[in-house]
Amino acid sequence: EVQLVESGGGLVQAGGSLRLSCAASGFAFDDYAIGWFRQVPGKEREGVACMSSRDGSSYYVDAVKGRFTISRDNAKNAAYLQMSNLKPEDTAVYYCAAGFIVDLVPHYYDYWGQGTQVTVSS
Repeated sequence: EVQLVESGGGLVQAGGSLRLSCAASGFAFDDYAIGWFRQVPGKEREGVACMSSRDGSSYYVDAVKGRFTISRDNAKNAAYLQMSNLKPEDTAVYYCAAGFIVDLVPHYYDYWGQGTQVTVSS
């Protein structure tokens, strides 16, 4: 069974940091690109960061460049999103996803986690 399980969300004050984790199982993790996405009620899911399967190429949406860092540990079948200098507008449910195409467009991803809530207070 394919599973992606996010953890690490929570409530943090503006300017604070959180580290999200994504534990993967049931598929060949190191063959897949990993993406982090976020969604707020009434809005479309937005790509935040993504990383290729092996060469470590990473891409970020402009809103988080310089504040968020995506990483992965293929030996542990895990991916991470380090979020710093958080802002209230970062409040959302954050999802990790796996797909063959490294891109910030949700359409390219095949497997999704259940999401973890991140709330940033002002």
